[in-house]
Amino acid sequence: MSITFLWSRELLLNRYFLWLLFWCNLLGTVGGYVWYDDQLAYTWERYPHWLIVFVPDSPTASLFFTIALLFLLFPPASKGWTVLRYFVEGLAVVTSVKYGIWASAIIFAGASQGGTIGPLDWMLVASHTIMAVEALVYIRFFAVRSAGLTFALLWTLLNDLMDYTYGVNPWLPRELFDDVPAVRNFTVALTLASAAACWLVMALSRRRTAGN
Repeated sequence: MSITFLWSRELLLNRYFLWLLFWCNLLGTVGGYVWYDDQLAYTWERYPHWLIVFVPDSPTASLFFTIALLFLLFPPASKGWTVLRYFVEGLAVVTSVKYGIWASAIIFAGASQGGTIGPLDWMLVASHTIMAVEALVYIRFFAVRSAGLTFALLWTLLNDLMDYTYGVNPWLPRELFDDVPAVRNFTVALTLASAAACWLVMALSRRRTAGN
């Protein structure tokens, strides 16, 4: 199997392959929410309940991408569903790139300060890297528009604000407990960079399609 075929429209839009990706992402999403179980319970008991939506960052990103795959499998016919698709796909790509990179970076940052990287950490690095890659690969097939990416950027910045204002950010490795301001700054910068990267990939893919 050639590298070209692995990245081809023929494979990536094959319905069997899309269903495989859908189930893998759905299972990963469920596993992600289970992973956050302790922090969700902790937040529910000690914080205003409305903050609970800002806690499970990565699984919510994966959920958006899973729904985006359903839109590829079953393109909506009505205008209302099509508009919803734009915003879901915007959230899917921006948050998947952002949290995919963020989780891996935090694991390595903790290790650089004396932490260890065990098998579970490597699994998290692999799964989150895939999140970021698949979002950048599939954005060329999504119907997302600039408005959807802008909405996703604003939502993700709001998520950052809630995380580091109220302290509901994902729990960090012990080695980074004294680096929260630096983590916050990195997180916001990564949100901006992820949105910019998604917009650039979308623009380039649309330009290439228009030129063919």
